[in-house]
Amino acid sequence: MALDLASTLFLQQMQDSGRQPMQSGTPDEARAASAAMVELLGPAPPMARVSDHQVTSPDGASFALRVLVPIESPRGVIIYYHGGGWVIGSMEQSDTVARKLAERTSCAVVVPDYRLAPEHRYPAAVEDAYATLEWTASRLDEFGGPQGKPLPLIVSGDSAGGNLAAVVARRARDAQGPDIALQVLIYPVTDANFDQPSYLAPENQTFLERETMVWFWDHYLPEVERRAEPDASPLQAEDLSKLPPAVVLTAEHDVLRDEGEAYARALEQAGVPVDFRRHPGQIHGFFTLLMLPGSEAGFQQVVKAVKACLYQAHAADR
Repeated sequence: MALDLASTLFLQQMQDSGRQPMQSGTPDEARAASAAMVELLGPAPPMARVSDHQVTSPDGASFALRVLVPIESPRGVIIYYHGGGWVIGSMEQSDTVARKLAERTSCAVVVPDYRLAPEHRYPAAVEDAYATLEWTASRLDEFGGPQGKPLPLIVSGDSAGGNLAAVVARRARDAQGPDIALQVLIYPVTDANFDQPSYLAPENQTFLERETMVWFWDHYLPEVERRAEPDASPLQAEDLSKLPPAVVLTAEHDVLRDEGEAYARALEQAGVPVDFRRHPGQIHGFFTLLMLPGSEAGFQQVVKAVKACLYQAHAADR
């Protein structure tokens, strides 16, 4: 299927604005360009409570995170790891998307401002992501849910954030860490393989290009021989069994499409329930580009799966 009309017009708008490929500039230039796009997302839904906190990672570094609570008694807690190739993006830039996720699911949403490369290379983002999970899990009774019953905990993320969510889910299993009810992986990075068909297809060189992903990986993990480590490329993990049920979204015209779909298949082969959908006519980033109609389709898949997960969790507590 060809790109949908809204995506085509959006890409034309980006081209007309003089947007340059990220790989042609510095990380700071890419961050500035990314921050400038926030104004396109529209107004952010109001929350019942918002609070910012500082969390300490295992190596002693600290980072910020934000807690968004849409209603007085949320039904669950979602950790949302933002995308941006581990190089761009932030808690502030993800605020509108995270608020919409909170509003639509009636869940509290926790957004960490994990450390970025190249200033903080792999595994800094992974360590911050897991520290966020532990911090959140230790405070579930503070989110305003039913007394005496812990709220279901969900990990989620888009692109590089989907990578972190997948890694955290496996780490928690291996370390007998916090219980995760669901993992939501939105066009996730799962493998450092730039020669898959989706990477090479000319029609996929849209909002995210093959060379941009090479640039991201070079900043995040320049030691090529380490990119096969499961904490960097979760598709390379030897054992994916007994992981939380997964929701996996991919975009038809996305260089990350094949690795995301390969991870969905690998989870299914390991006996993990998977709600998978390839979104036709969509580009990388469609979920967080709230002004595009495709974003709503992505939200509908995620919200439906989250609500089903919450229903099952609360039914089991009765």
